[in-house]
Amino acid sequence: MRHKIIAAMLASTIVSAAATAAPLPPTRDAALTRTLQAIVDDPALPLPGLSVVAIRHGEVVYRRHFGSKRLATAGSPAQPIDDATLFRVASVSKFVTALGAMKLVEQGKLSLDADIGDVLGYRLRNPHFPDRPITLRMLLTHTSSLRDGGGFKFAPEVDLKEVLLPGGTHYGKGAMWDGAHAPGAWFEYVNFNWGLLATVMEAASGERFDRLMRRLVFDPMGAKAGFYLADFAPARIDDVATLYRRREKDGAEAWDPHGPWIAQADDFGVEKPAAPAGLERYRPGANGTIFGPQGSLRISTADLAQIMLMLMQGGRLGERQILAPRTVATMFGRQWTQHPAGANGSANGDGGSYRGLYHAWGLGNQQFTDTSIVRDGHAGGDRLVEGGGFTGVGHLGWSWGLNALFVFDPASGNGMIYVSSGVGADPDQQPGRFSSEARFQERITDALYRGAIRAEP
Repeated sequence: MRHKIIAAMLASTIVSAAATAAPLPPTRDAALTRTLQAIVDDPALPLPGLSVVAIRHGEVVYRRHFGSKRLATAGSPAQPIDDATLFRVASVSKFVTALGAMKLVEQGKLSLDADIGDVLGYRLRNPHFPDRPITLRMLLTHTSSLRDGGGFKFAPEVDLKEVLLPGGTHYGKGAMWDGAHAPGAWFEYVNFNWGLLATVMEAASGERFDRLMRRLVFDPMGAKAGFYLADFAPARIDDVATLYRRREKDGAEAWDPHGPWIAQADDFGVEKPAAPAGLERYRPGANGTIFGPQGSLRISTADLAQIMLMLMQGGRLGERQILAPRTVATMFGRQWTQHPAGANGSANGDGGSYRGLYHAWGLGNQQFTDTSIVRDGHAGGDRLVEGGGFTGVGHLGWSWGLNALFVFDPASGNGMIYVSSGVGADPDQQPGRFSSEARFQERITDALYRGAIRAEP
């Protein structure tokens, strides 16, 4: 009942979020640009590239790019980030995948609370809890009891049925199933549930996941984005940013802050993307993990901003209704709130992971509660700005050196997006002061909030 009440509240506020916001005064704009440039150039942890957007009262008031989408190599100059640059946005992909899943729910092709085995065509159960069906709601809220221990991406020829069912050729020791917590009873952030989600979406629609997302979300919005690069035109491949770290890519993967930048992913200036072997024989509904629904979306910050504005406006973008207002409100209704051991007698999730980063969740979105904690002498929590003051819904992303944030407050129409295309030192050695994030991440969100969103003192 609680999530229905919250959804109703969101429905009453989300459409009114697009009030007019004045552009930043030139002096404030310049000051914010200097602050962000200093973060990019910080010798303690430099960034090869950074792209940011700030939205205030439903209007983009600041958008800037810093650094390069592809660094200079012998005989090839550096290429600057621009509005067309696509980033592999890691787990922000999960948030966007959820939009497609909710569209199928809206169309009646999927149900949040039906047994997903009915869609997949086989009986799917955690073998430790054989009487508990697994639902779409559980996949979207990380409460399905699936785990990443058995892997979360499989070759095109692998049917997930052979991974998930005891006795299957890829079942192994069953490490993909939680043996202690039943489906629906425990939150634990994982990746594999999103691969299964994509498979369920394929089974319900009969379409390959990447093409389904294009039809349901990207094409209606006019977004140049996708989960499968081999389907992109060559000009779009050239827009994809390479992701870097000053860390070995393979082997010991040791950090060297004084060494060269090393490409970690999407180094398409050297090698173009290739189709996975066997994709021509792939059957939709068998194995959606191959398209990386948990982390392989390539999209620009400009198109992420359009997604944010669409959601702020109750699913509408210009003259196009992408999602129904009720669907948007349902998506952002609170589904899970952390109860640590001692708070109500029992724990209900992995709030200790990532230094207490997760405190609440919706359908495919983290709900940032402005919580700051100290544990074992280190800061933790989901707070986004120093001293607090910003709550919202959205998602974080980090992998291959990339760090990203997509977050907005539906009631106020304020939001922040940033994507950094790499890091020049180990972020774990520079922890945050008031959250689970690294210090450089805190500095970016704090700068965007104070420089572009918060009312001037």
